[in-house]
Amino acid sequence: MKRSALSHVVGFDDSPFPRSHRGDIPVVGAVYAGLRLEGVLCGRVRRDGANATRNLARLVAGSKFAAQLQLVLLQGIAVGGFNVIDLHDLHERLELPVLVVTRRAPRMEKVRRALSRVPGGARKWSLIEQLGPMEPVAGVFVQRVGLTLSQAEAVIRRLAVHSRIPEPLRTAHLIAGGMVAGQSRGRP
Repeated sequence: MKRSALSHVVGFDDSPFPRSHRGDIPVVGAVYAGLRLEGVLCGRVRRDGANATRNLARLVAGSKFAAQLQLVLLQGIAVGGFNVIDLHDLHERLELPVLVVTRRAPRMEKVRRALSRVPGGARKWSLIEQLGPMEPVAGVFVQRVGLTLSQAEAVIRRLAVHSRIPEPLRTAHLIAGGMVAGQSRGRP
């Protein structure tokens, strides 16, 4: 793999929200060229809704960064609670590889039970199931569409500078938290 491969990346994370919140949740995309922050994308998704895939695709495709982007990074497969992202659909809409990165593998039985109480939960569970189990790589767990495990590992190792989480995701997490709470807190 060439050093410049998959160097233009957008990493998305959602803003924190109280359990009682209903409605839309802000999402932030941190756009990177290598290790340099190039820009920020801001949008919204419905809490526990079904619009995350469509909204993230529109946000990326409609941005001035779209032509240079080579990879979409996600901090988990859902944003705004259980607004599950269809990785295959996002990959097709943007014609970009999609890589989900988490610190720990989720407890899938717990996720399945939680989804049983959410509108459209069966369809959302199906999206998660079709991806198969998360794969351990470079100290994190991943799910991927449109790239190999070795490409995913190379991206993570190159972009995870200050933690196990790649900088675009870490930055999106910090910005999203600061937007809502007035200051960032916690780790992605």
